[in-house]
Amino acid sequence: MVFLLVYLVSSIVLGDFYKIPISAAFLLASIYAVCITPGSIRERIDIFSQGAGNSNVLLMIWIFILAGAFASTAKDIGSIEATVNLTLRLIPGKLIFAGLFLTACFISFAIGTSVGTIVALTPIAAGIATQTGTPMPQMAAIIVGGAFFGDNLSFISDTTIASTQALGCEMRDKFKANIKIALPAVVIVLVIYLFKGLNADIQASSGSIEVLKILPYILVIALALFGMNVTLILALGILANAIVGFSTGSIDWAGFLGSAGSGISGMGELIIVTLLAGGMLALIRHNGGLHFLIGGLTKGIKGRKGAEFSLAALVSFANICTANNTIAIITTGEIAKYISDKFGIRPQKAASIMDTFSCLVQGILPYGAQLLMAASLCGIGSTEIIPYLYYPFALGLCAIIGILL
Repeated sequence: MVFLLVYLVSSIVLGDFYKIPISAAFLLASIYAVCITPGSIRERIDIFSQGAGNSNVLLMIWIFILAGAFASTAKDIGSIEATVNLTLRLIPGKLIFAGLFLTACFISFAIGTSVGTIVALTPIAAGIATQTGTPMPQMAAIIVGGAFFGDNLSFISDTTIASTQALGCEMRDKFKANIKIALPAVVIVLVIYLFKGLNADIQASSGSIEVLKILPYILVIALALFGMNVTLILALGILANAIVGFSTGSIDWAGFLGSAGSGISGMGELIIVTLLAGGMLALIRHNGGLHFLIGGLTKGIKGRKGAEFSLAALVSFANICTANNTIAIITTGEIAKYISDKFGIRPQKAASIMDTFSCLVQGILPYGAQLLMAASLCGIGSTEIIPYLYYPFALGLCAIIGILL
């Protein structure tokens, strides 16, 4: 409650959810947790440190470090630009809306980040909107929707990493459970865009295609589908980026090291929050708070479906408070694990629910980074995009049906 009050109330008062560092809110909540725990100060800090140093917490951090280095080096050798150029070259003129949506889906799945996809494709979508007279918010929404497809499903997405580590399942098993929810949503949205695009006949221009620079993404996706350990996958992906970058002259040794370091630094706050959340949850558990929370969340629940809806509500509420879907999963992951074990929810199903509903809420938050970024690039207000966000709402509908069935 201290964390939620500090972060949520302060953000509302300031009218900006990005002026309050989430790490600072977690720090104050952690200090409070240490203060109210019985025992000597050394004993309290030891409990906190053991929680922060839990092997699952540290494994998540190593993955974040590798993912940051991979994403940054891939960007700097031109892999993102090459991937965008290739997919845009394949779009038929009369299917521009559906094609852009599929392009955003593919790129976000390949690079594992919704923000990166939005930054790469939104300027192109804005240009098409200007040429065709299509409402700018509609074009922005096409990219945002497709971006959350990959955020939800990609093997190198922060939310996938966080949810699978928290619930204790393999990424490919979570993917199999998740695709059953996401694929129907994609089909629904594609049908909508196909009808909307019948009157549009314009070919989006694209730059030169450099197939070699796309190979690191293909390698990462292929290895993940084969079930290789994610840390090894990302390490090989970084090596592939180095080989491609050096062979094409896109980057030198100093530039490669600088890029990798920049990517790791970019994960800094996420790593700090993960450590603080791990320690804080250890104190909550030690003081009986975890059992109290689980009892409150599961009170009146008599079956697995009710428990699954409680997981959805838990991560959705956390996401509304933090405006960050990865942080929402990290914050509630241990509680979700207890609930899923208690009611016999398969780990991959629980991870899928957590990831899906966090992406649903993040995808429609007007103060979320993704909508703010898209709105800024298009020169519009973030709330203008929400009515055109077909994919997040379709995803939520399919997720609810998936729980009911």
